[in-house]
Amino acid sequence: MANDSLARTIDRPALVVAALLLATAAIVAYDASTQTITSNYGVGPTAMPYVACFGLTVLGLAHLVVAFKDGIPKPEAADTGAILWIIGGLIGLVACITLGGGFVIAAAIVFACTARGFGRRALLVDGAIGLALGLAIFLMFSKLLTLTLPSGPLERLFS
Repeated sequence: MANDSLARTIDRPALVVAALLLATAAIVAYDASTQTITSNYGVGPTAMPYVACFGLTVLGLAHLVVAFKDGIPKPEAADTGAILWIIGGLIGLVACITLGGGFVIAAAIVFACTARGFGRRALLVDGAIGLALGLAIFLMFSKLLTLTLPSGPLERLFS
């Protein structure tokens, strides 16, 4: 009987998520510790993996506490249409970049599909907003930060 009452108080999905988060944090920490890239100017390239590791550890410990305390609230039923729009946008992003469409068009696709997934119905307007945001991000990365993003026909006009 004691085991039955203990088993009912443990939220197993939260426990699984906690274990996965903590395992991911351990993998990121190990990977960051084995990097051989150094920096001459203070914060090196290993700083961000350690920040991510810290965040994953905090989330994992929080899930662990919730698993043994209250449990995670039961989620509502998922809106499959919204999920399919978002997944379609991500597939469109990958396909556009892979097929040479470039970052700006790929960003417009994922922006418009995600907005549609969240319930907005103005797909063409969202596509135009995505193009504007994608172009602004591309120009910021390429001109200000001198970093390259995947180029397509539209990006070659601004290079």
